[in-house]
Amino acid sequence: MEECCSTKPKKEHNHNHEGHDHDHSHDMGDQSTFQMFIPAIISFSLLLIGIALDYYIKPDWFSGWIRLVWYLIAYVPVGLPVLKEAYESITKGDVFSEFFLMGIATVGAFSIGEYPEGVAVMLFYSVGEVFQAMAVTRAKRNIKSLLDQRPDEVTILKEGKPEMVKAEKVNIGEIIQLKSGEKLGLDGELISDKASFNTAALTGESKPDTKIKGETVLAGMINLNTVSQVKVTTAYKDSKLSKILEMVQNATAQKAPTELFIRKFAKIYTPIVVFLAIGITLLPYFFVADYQFRDWLYRALIFLVISCPCALVISIPLGYFGGIGAGSRNGILFKGSNFLDVLANVQNVVMDKTGTMTEGVFKVQEVNFKTEFNKDEILKFVNALESQSTHPVATAIHDFVGEIDHSIQLENVEEIAGHGLKATINGKELLVGNFKLMDKFNIKYEIKPENIVYTLIAIAYDKQFVGYLTIADSIKEDAQLTINKLKALNVQTTMLSGDKTSVVKYVANQLGIQNAYGDLLPEDKVNKVKEIKAKNQTVAFVGDGVNDAPVVALSDVGIAMGGLGSDATIETADVVIQDDMPSKIPMAINIGKQTKKIVWQNIILAFAVKAVVLILGAGGLATMWEAVFADVGVALLAILNAVRIQKMKF
Repeated sequence: MEECCSTKPKKEHNHNHEGHDHDHSHDMGDQSTFQMFIPAIISFSLLLIGIALDYYIKPDWFSGWIRLVWYLIAYVPVGLPVLKEAYESITKGDVFSEFFLMGIATVGAFSIGEYPEGVAVMLFYSVGEVFQAMAVTRAKRNIKSLLDQRPDEVTILKEGKPEMVKAEKVNIGEIIQLKSGEKLGLDGELISDKASFNTAALTGESKPDTKIKGETVLAGMINLNTVSQVKVTTAYKDSKLSKILEMVQNATAQKAPTELFIRKFAKIYTPIVVFLAIGITLLPYFFVADYQFRDWLYRALIFLVISCPCALVISIPLGYFGGIGAGSRNGILFKGSNFLDVLANVQNVVMDKTGTMTEGVFKVQEVNFKTEFNKDEILKFVNALESQSTHPVATAIHDFVGEIDHSIQLENVEEIAGHGLKATINGKELLVGNFKLMDKFNIKYEIKPENIVYTLIAIAYDKQFVGYLTIADSIKEDAQLTINKLKALNVQTTMLSGDKTSVVKYVANQLGIQNAYGDLLPEDKVNKVKEIKAKNQTVAFVGDGVNDAPVVALSDVGIAMGGLGSDATIETADVVIQDDMPSKIPMAINIGKQTKKIVWQNIILAFAVKAVVLILGAGGLATMWEAVFADVGVALLAILNAVRIQKMKF
């Protein structure tokens, strides 16, 4: 798989694919569950008959070469694929694979006459492999099915007549007709007056979302009521859903540090165990009086079976698959398992205000202009200038003033970061922004901005202060719950905003956010985050991922709110929250914590059981049956533990 690239100057998140050479695909293709188990069923049946003949019926003819051939036939269905894998691994330079270990152990068991145990070890190992394949396939399928919601065909209107066509062949500008209960195949603009959609596939939110004419609708949304018409605005391959799907599929390529460590460890640990097994076989000859080669070889073979690192190499990635899948199911997209680990240990959540903790839907509350200025004319000028900006404030002004007067000639339009906009109209300078913009251009004003709680938009025309607009934004419904949950997780909260300090402090006090700073330029936000990181604390920054690119790059993990609204956000953020609910921030942290807990439970379980049985095996106190439990049994327990996260509620 390709790595999920980031366009931002990202901190060192480990993106390499180390360990893939040791990895086995567990790809069972289109086989049914029964088909996957057929070799094991054949082998198990022959093994049971062989044991019955050996220990219960005991016929005279079941001995010598007949007995050997019987167990060889029982061994072939499960043993041959593993020996083939071992050979292929060796040709690729990976000698000490788990297939090689199992091959040596079982062939060795046959060489000393322990036929039933040789078959049993390979049989149970193969059954374990099938279960692992099923678990991995299910985890990957869960992730993909959550997002691969695009219908292959859509109904388009050609000359007023409906026609079914392949979704990827639909052109931008064509009209899709969407029946009740039908799923939208491409992103577009609603041209019907009104329609309600189920957006659960995209956001994890089951509540219907009502759209009105002109609003954006996205691939994967399900039309809930009347027949609707949608004008296609994006090609099939460029839809938000396609990008999100690609991102989640690529997420498994970015390994967590724990995952990378286990893979590196397995590459060192496995050959060491092989050489120890050789030592267990040969060295006692020099120290033990009644040395029996067969006994010590048997102990060494047990040692090899136990040493197989499969429980770790499979269950740990599976735990991270589960975490990514759990996030996707709840409308949270992780760009890699490494970000699950970072969030599990995050100590600070630094957040933007507008659009993150507040709705980001501004409304003009008051127009306070000096009487000597023509209020309507200035508002038309301001509306024309703000049309150059995508900021929510610009939308609020447009909604208040109305249609833009295109006869107004704007010249020398300039956006001054952290301050506002400047342009020339009718040969006179127009300034629209905060009061820092007024100070920057030495515009004199009599009011005290800090005494007004609302967001203020100051206006100057022809070097004179015209007045200001007050704009209000409302706090999101679940913002308070978000802060409460973050406090319960012992995470410090900080709000950084370019908005005026009085507004930022007001919102922070309402929510109980510990630290809040307003009137910040992008570089000021960077400095604030640097101050936190200077204390050796981890930081997650929550914002739009585009305007705050420098601070997102500096943080340990960047979380984008409202990811469906911006392609750039999906590309730059490490974690994308698909709806605008800030309560998904503590949920993402909790998913990270639960994933890490399960991964470490599996590591401790595997090492503890293997260590005990290794010691018993080396001392002659454990048989091949205990070795099978230490390998296959522990692997299955670890898999069952790893898939738990897919069932958890967060």
